[in-house]
Amino acid sequence: MNAASERAGAFFGRRKGKRLRAGQDELVQNLLPALRVTPGVAPSSLFPSSPDKARETWLEIGFGGGEHLAAQAHAHPDTNFIGCEPFVNGMAKLLAVVDQEKLGNIRVWDEDVTDLLPTLPDACLDRVYILYPDPWPKRRQRKRRLVSDENLAMLARVMRPGAELRFASDIDDYIGWVLARILRSSDFRWTAERPDDWRKPYEGWPGTRYEAKALREGRVPSYLRFTRL
Repeated sequence: MNAASERAGAFFGRRKGKRLRAGQDELVQNLLPALRVTPGVAPSSLFPSSPDKARETWLEIGFGGGEHLAAQAHAHPDTNFIGCEPFVNGMAKLLAVVDQEKLGNIRVWDEDVTDLLPTLPDACLDRVYILYPDPWPKRRQRKRRLVSDENLAMLARVMRPGAELRFASDIDDYIGWVLARILRSSDFRWTAERPDDWRKPYEGWPGTRYEAKALREGRVPSYLRFTRL
């Protein structure tokens, strides 16, 4: 854990929840170092078993328990995936699935994604997911929201032209916040043409535990798609 991950303005909250089980702790100690992204290394070089440089690389920021990331890795075996999640318990859950199901197309980053993005080469990502991030609802907390003008600029640099940014949330205020920043950005375009374009989940959407909780509690998610210009 580095100092940057503990700074007061980090977009994520706690780093660890309940104590890990022995098997989970073993995965964190042994498998995590083998899958951890090396800063400054081109994503295509992180997957030695799949050296094809033409393979796409998709990034998921804040994957929670890893359900969506693992499902996408299953559905797209010829795509490289990088998952970022500072919460140790969520990372342990994903590592268990990677280990059990032998998902060789996933690599991970367990620190703040804003520490990783500046080290990546230009135009190296083909898709980025930000799904149900912490909304930081209080006014004084909003500076901690992941989607900001600065972070969008960082994402734009590492996304190729035509790459897609997908953002999902059940918090209307955060949806409006994101749209305001996208619409004033010269790097992204909102692709929606009709209400169903943001009301319906993405094609092949496996769902997440956060979405299920939102629906149980009567909140309506939105599924936004933006194209890198």
